[in-house]
Amino acid sequence: MAKKPTLRPEDFTIDEAAQEMLARAEEMGLSTAFTRAELMAPCPIGNVGMCCKHCGMGPCRLTKDGQTGVCGATLDTVQARNFIRAIAAGSAAHSDHGRDMAFTLKEVANGETEGYVIRDVAKLRVTAALYDIPIEGRSPNEIANDLADLYIAQFGQQRGRVVLTKRATAKRQKLWEKMGVVPRGVDREVVEALHRTHIGDDQDPPHILQHGIRTALADGWGGSLIATDVSDILFGTPAPILGQANLGVLKEDMVNVVVHGHEPTLSEMIVAASQDPEIIAYARAAGAKGINLAGICCTANEILMRQGIPAAGNFLHQELSILTGAVEAMVVDVQCIMQALVQLSTNFHTKIITTSPKVKIKGATHIQFDEHKALSIAKEILKTAIDNYKNRGEIQIPQHREDLVPGFSHEYINYMLGGSYRSSFRPLNDAIMSGRIRGVAAIVGCNNPRSKQDYLHAHVTRELLKQDVLIVETGCGAIASAKLGLMLGEAGLEEAGPGLREICEAIGIPPVLHMGSCVDNSRILTVLTQMATEGGLGDDIDQIPAVGLAPEWMSEKALSIGAYCVASGAYVIFGGASPIGGMPDRVSDSDIVLRYISEGWEEQFGGKMEFVADPDEMIRRTLAHIDKKRAALGLPAYDPDRFGRSGDERMIQLESLPLAQRKAALYGAPTE
Repeated sequence: MAKKPTLRPEDFTIDEAAQEMLARAEEMGLSTAFTRAELMAPCPIGNVGMCCKHCGMGPCRLTKDGQTGVCGATLDTVQARNFIRAIAAGSAAHSDHGRDMAFTLKEVANGETEGYVIRDVAKLRVTAALYDIPIEGRSPNEIANDLADLYIAQFGQQRGRVVLTKRATAKRQKLWEKMGVVPRGVDREVVEALHRTHIGDDQDPPHILQHGIRTALADGWGGSLIATDVSDILFGTPAPILGQANLGVLKEDMVNVVVHGHEPTLSEMIVAASQDPEIIAYARAAGAKGINLAGICCTANEILMRQGIPAAGNFLHQELSILTGAVEAMVVDVQCIMQALVQLSTNFHTKIITTSPKVKIKGATHIQFDEHKALSIAKEILKTAIDNYKNRGEIQIPQHREDLVPGFSHEYINYMLGGSYRSSFRPLNDAIMSGRIRGVAAIVGCNNPRSKQDYLHAHVTRELLKQDVLIVETGCGAIASAKLGLMLGEAGLEEAGPGLREICEAIGIPPVLHMGSCVDNSRILTVLTQMATEGGLGDDIDQIPAVGLAPEWMSEKALSIGAYCVASGAYVIFGGASPIGGMPDRVSDSDIVLRYISEGWEEQFGGKMEFVADPDEMIRRTLAHIDKKRAALGLPAYDPDRFGRSGDERMIQLESLPLAQRKAALYGAPTE
């Protein structure tokens, strides 16, 4: 008899909308990632990196002290190889996204696409000038053509350096050169990572891991940064906008289309097509009031922060949105798309539509996207969804949704701190130096059904806010906070410490800043670099009181992100199990690689990577690191009692006093 799940919906997730959908799945006898994770125990050997299957002599399972593979490979060599193969895969995924964006920019510049225009000419000019591309007296298309050529070249070049690395601090660039980890070309580093880990190649763990750093840098300061730059140029640099998040954004009386994946070339065009009078009329003729778009995963973040299109949820909401019975079509491109969607959709009317030439799913409808006919194909996709509206059966849409303010690009943060004429990171640095803000934490990454959905994100975020730590977020972690209301000023400020609250009230921002999708972790690197360049907090990222956290990571992309942040000087903490943890009670050398990516990398790059399962220990280590960096800079020790009487809060209190008492409080006038 098949084993059945024993956990309740509230054991799987803290999200009430998700709990409602999981209860519906249970009633219908349908499986989800949550229940499959409970029933599918992870391999205890592969889960901790103790299995090698890189050749036909294995797989070799190294579970005993001193045991080697058939070729003689030791456990630390096997773990290092497994680790950088994951970094290479993550770098390839993010950087291939950047490559496609660069090709699209080239095609737009040459008038070869349908529906796309250059929306942010200012960013185009500023970005091109960084690489000495002439901008004066030239049209946007001429500049964009040259920038696209430069960016495309970064993928295939064999010698030299990825040119975007010049945007790091001068000190960091010199360190990378000294350590021999400056990436030469994105593709070259990924290919070399695979070559080094082939049977009979690199067998020195530190040497293997050094190339893991080089490969990750090709992603963070290469492919991902290219993806962010080009997305902003083509679709607009994000600025704060009002949005909503959670399954309650689906509409009972409209055609619901959920876009899921990572590439904004598709989703942005579907947004444009949904506003076309022809498509609106087509939907009304089918009996609906119109088209309602919603996003899942990083696509959600892309269209949320630029267009205000609501987010139906993060990674683990993709199945749950179909369980509502209200989704006519889920349109996907690449990355983080569960194959289980097709089988689940057979119980409802939802069409799963794949669009990328790189991704097909057995049983799904494939409508291949082509930027040359982008608007026409987007309309075809929406008409397919509208035609499916008549097939809708019983629906159950959870009435849970939260408002949020997304769209805090590094450009906007710069502007909001000083205005058009005095834009600067100096106010942020000053707030940290004075102690009003204790430090900064970037909380990013995935959902993982092996932990309670959103719990780790929420717990770590809330506890750090209490300690006056400013939070910036991307990816599924950002959507987790959005669903809790932490990205709306008046709601989020209730959970912030006194000093942080004072700063947020003065500037007019929530204490948790939405900075975009996973590739937009490059924005966080840019912010940290600008903070270091501004002065007062050292001259490089490794001196800033800041920590990066991925509490619910599950993707190889997360490991690449973590590695390039470490190489940039950041302390990075992953939640959950370590992929190279080993079994210390059974293998004496199982922590060699773990120690190296912490102690070894910290000595070399000033950053380190650690895997910490206990969320309270994650918080403790974060605060200890922030305080350590404050002390090293000679800043005052954090004292929450020193601040917190903001002007706005003080005036509200004074307004409630009688006039005489108000004068006494303001001017020292007698109360009689």
